[in-house]
Amino acid sequence: MPEVSRFFGILIAMFYNDHAPPHFHVRYGNQKALVGIDSIALLEGALSPRVLGLVVEWAALHKPELLANWERARRQEPLQPIDPLE
Repeated sequence: MPEVSRFFGILIAMFYNDHAPPHFHVRYGNQKALVGIDSIALLEGALSPRVLGLVVEWAALHKPELLANWERARRQEPLQPIDPLE
């Protein structure tokens, strides 16, 4: 699972040729989730409110970059790193 960003212990990654809708994977300790890029909403899994808030804030700042990486992943191209939340 290619990592695209990491901040405050939160890992953001995407799979190559993953299923629709466009989304990214989040891991934080034992917590795992899928977050939709278009809606910036939890699609599957569970995150604590604090982690979800940080992820939503980060995704809103980087939505165009996330969509571009989604397209790269669908074409089996290398993904670009995305700046972490600071």
